[in-house]
Amino acid sequence: MRNYACPDVLVSTDWVRQKLDDPRVRTIEVDVDTTQYEVGHIPGSVALHWRHHLHHPVNRDILSREAFERLMSSLGISETDTVVLYGDNHNWFAAHAFWIMKYFGHGDVRIMNGGRNKWLSEADKPLTSANPHLTPRPYSVREIHPHLRAKLPDVLEATMTGSTNLFDVRCQDEYAGRLIAPPGLVESSQRGGHIPGAVNIPWSRCVNADSTFRSREDLEAIFWRSETMDQSLPTICYCRIGERSSHTWFVLTHLLGQRNCRNYDGSWTEYGNLIGVPIATGPEPRGTRG
Repeated sequence: MRNYACPDVLVSTDWVRQKLDDPRVRTIEVDVDTTQYEVGHIPGSVALHWRHHLHHPVNRDILSREAFERLMSSLGISETDTVVLYGDNHNWFAAHAFWIMKYFGHGDVRIMNGGRNKWLSEADKPLTSANPHLTPRPYSVREIHPHLRAKLPDVLEATMTGSTNLFDVRCQDEYAGRLIAPPGLVESSQRGGHIPGAVNIPWSRCVNADSTFRSREDLEAIFWRSETMDQSLPTICYCRIGERSSHTWFVLTHLLGQRNCRNYDGSWTEYGNLIGVPIATGPEPRGTRG
């Protein structure tokens, strides 16, 4: 992991095991299947429900600054604690929580490489079904980082000017308009397709079979070794609701070191429900890799 742009942002399962008794290191599990935590989890870790904890209860938005402060306080996390995130499905929602925590300016946030899948596969890693005792602590957001987030006007400008890399990280069938949402998922749009000019690089290409991230060399080959991509341009990532694109945002910013990369968390559920915006469908354009 030392070859990544920000190697310390990834920690191994062995590192987490060694820190289980360190009160300054807090582990948080964020799963797609939110029932997994009760089956067994890393001792001392707490669970966040991606919908109930990380998003606004009424508006389609991430949680507010005040709600984030209350959440971190209720978990007994201070501004100086190291937060280690992990989860199922190749750290899909763990990366989304990472993006939200960096948006609200938490300093030391990391991802356990391999996530829940790798921890479970290793015989020497302990599991528990006990919930930790939490003592609330004061927590204050000192600075928000809106430059990590793309909104609809940014995306529309990108489609008109061509001055921004647009990465659609959904599967190929979603990108081509043959599928609006993966089976069983309810957040959807009225139309299928993709944002004109976007290149399809499915998020799952970034991980190995054991859920660890691929090497820097492999990731650079996936994203940048193409005549259609310009690494010097700013980049916007999107998916369906912003969680898979958080995963790709993490790869681009922290593993490959791209400085100007934003996550469009409105993603296709917002864009595909708009009236009058251009939509592209059909086979992938030249330069698409999946």
